[in-house]
Amino acid sequence: MARFIGDGCIGCGACESTCPTDAISMAEDRFQVDPDVCIDCGVCEIGCPAGAISER
Repeated sequence: MARFIGDGCIGCGACESTCPTDAISMAEDRFQVDPDVCIDCGVCEIGCPAGAISER
């Protein structure tokens, strides 16, 4: 399952820069995870300073 970036996202980009598969990109006003590319490694969740990333 892909990770989910919730409403707590502050748009800092830490998740995007740490994602090994480039599954995270900016969409509208916050970052989003592409579930077809995400390998569910959790690196983005660990690196998120706002704690806005979780498993679905």
